[in-house]
Amino acid sequence: MLVQFLPADAMLAEISTLLAPVAAAIGYTTYKARKFEQTFPNIGELTDIGGYKMNAVHIPRPGTADLPPLVFIHGACGNLLDQIGAFLVPLEGRAEMLFVDRPGHGYSERGGQENAFPSGQADAIAKLMERRGIEKAIIVGHSFGGAIAAAFGVRHPERSAGLLFLAPATHPWPGGIDWYYHVATLPAIGWLFNHAIVVPLGLWRLEQATLNVFRPNLRPADYIAKTGPSLALRPRTFHANAADFTKLLQYLKAQSPHYRRITAPTVIITGDRDGIVWEHLHSQGLARDIAGSELVKIRGVGHKPDYLATDVAIAALEKIAGKPRDLQAAARIAEQRLSAGAAIAA
Repeated sequence: MLVQFLPADAMLAEISTLLAPVAAAIGYTTYKARKFEQTFPNIGELTDIGGYKMNAVHIPRPGTADLPPLVFIHGACGNLLDQIGAFLVPLEGRAEMLFVDRPGHGYSERGGQENAFPSGQADAIAKLMERRGIEKAIIVGHSFGGAIAAAFGVRHPERSAGLLFLAPATHPWPGGIDWYYHVATLPAIGWLFNHAIVVPLGLWRLEQATLNVFRPNLRPADYIAKTGPSLALRPRTFHANAADFTKLLQYLKAQSPHYRRITAPTVIITGDRDGIVWEHLHSQGLARDIAGSELVKIRGVGHKPDYLATDVAIAALEKIAGKPRDLQAAARIAEQRLSAGAAIAA
């Protein structure tokens, strides 16, 4: 039996026809990634921490400071603009502040393989603090940043003036993660997925995804415009984010038992309507594991207490710093405010 081959020219034409849409998609991703960076340019400063650079916005200690230095760690699919949007203005003039792009996120370089784990990222932040002259700070971690704040408290007690967890992801959970994180980390196929599929898919989902993060509460109208979530769709950033996710569950199974070693003053703030990170596993788990910690549950709040109950978070920072504050009363006041606001919106 003879096998019939296409002429060389015809074969090349066939291959070109097949590859053209892929090349177009990769070109579109490259174009959009540049646009994302033009829309949200780096407002921080890159600091070499030993072989790679971390990006952060550093607010020096003001003369009116009444709080210790504060270090803010954003969650998954985010960057330093998220925590800046919540805390920069209300805390202006009160503390030295460091808003960090986690390794591989925002404008920080990824560094080594250790930075795929919360422990590696905690160590990177400790090095950055040292480079920026911050001896000790209250570490504030939202969502995925909570796992890093917990690792920081375990690994760097001498640099931990206190820990504030906001809707933290810190303990093992039943189930898995979204399929696309697994695809994004596959050899070869992952590269193609990140460079050809993620941007159009992500832009299509961006509006709904950010609404879901705030659900059941309203997302601020200018949230996307101010916090740059599209930066997470850039191929290298998406790959780093996916690698973080694929390793998190096994990491937490191994490391969460060590939270009992944390001795820093600790407050955990969570909403009882969080559909992203289950508070009964994570926040209540932290309150159980960290001796002397205080759990503050705010009724009617979802995954963003940093934005919806910023006043409670600031009261928690004050209490960690040694000021007398009734955080449970502050939570009830926040609930009344949110309830009144929801009634007016309706």
